[in-house]
Amino acid sequence: MLIGVLKESKEFEKRVALTPDIVKLLIKKGFQVLVETGAGLSSAFSDLNFKDSGAKIVEAHEIYEAKILVKVNPFTILEVNQMKSETVCISFLYAYTQADLVNALKSKNISAFSMDAIPRISRAQKMDALSSQANLAGYKAVLLGANALGKIFPLMMTAAGTITPAKFFVIGAGVAGLQAIATAKRLGGVVSATDVRSSSKEQVESLGGKFVFAESSKNLETSGGYAKELDEEDKKKQEELLKNTIKNQDIVICTALIPGKKAPRIVTDEMVKSMKSGSVICDLAVEQGGNSAFSEPGKIVVINGVKIIGHKNFPSRISESASILFAKNVLNFLEIIYDKVEKKLKIDENDEIIKAVYINKEIS
Repeated sequence: MLIGVLKESKEFEKRVALTPDIVKLLIKKGFQVLVETGAGLSSAFSDLNFKDSGAKIVEAHEIYEAKILVKVNPFTILEVNQMKSETVCISFLYAYTQADLVNALKSKNISAFSMDAIPRISRAQKMDALSSQANLAGYKAVLLGANALGKIFPLMMTAAGTITPAKFFVIGAGVAGLQAIATAKRLGGVVSATDVRSSSKEQVESLGGKFVFAESSKNLETSGGYAKELDEEDKKKQEELLKNTIKNQDIVICTALIPGKKAPRIVTDEMVKSMKSGSVICDLAVEQGGNSAFSEPGKIVVINGVKIIGHKNFPSRISESASILFAKNVLNFLEIIYDKVEKKLKIDENDEIIKAVYINKEIS
């Protein structure tokens, strides 16, 4: 069974879908691995590293000999056009925003598995690539915020005087938000956080953060553990709460996303302008529309002295670690579609994980 690792072509992308250590494990399981030349260079994995792990380094056009193709980002139409019929593709696919791509895959009878659709169930945790990457994004956001802030995080008492600790506010207590809280606390910040899901309170407080919450009579959590979109009444409650909280913060980290929808606008123009000069906002949701007013994809915008960091692809900024985790997610997923005894793919469409990630119909 031949697996091919494509070089990422998307702007701001430095990750690679498989790493040399995972290649070595796959070869022990009976796979052969092709790696496109230069695929791992931006993640500190050279062609020689892959070759030493047992992979064969090939040019771009040769990668399509593989039965299974893996990438981090969605495959392009150009790549699909070069694939053989009945190839198997594994990547972040974001199927419901990529109708043309999905339909191109189906027209060539290519089986596609979308790593962003892994269900949040205990059995699938080791394959949950969205969570593994979000975890790193939350960590990196804190470091970037610290670098942009003109003051230190911890309380510091010196002969010259006392420096008060930085105040840190996290919007969204999902995987990225919780890691941001933990990282900010380790650096000595005073941390508070908010989420529309009341169940987040215990998690935030267990990490040493203060939970800021607007009470609602509705259940604002989906069965999959994600936040629901707020109605107008709850939006007003949340806006009033945040208006009084954000103006006193040094750093705000925005991580709120709603699956399949545009990111909710949470930090308003008024809130940004109420923050003191020198404050920082990191908007991890910028590529989905952004949680903060004024945030722009790929840019750092300054409004009244407030820096709004809108970097694209936060996990790619720690590409070595992000690649290691993504590769392990892919390895774990392969174990449920590959029969190591018969040395062939077995796709059980009744399996709840397969059912969630198998893109086997056209999208209109």
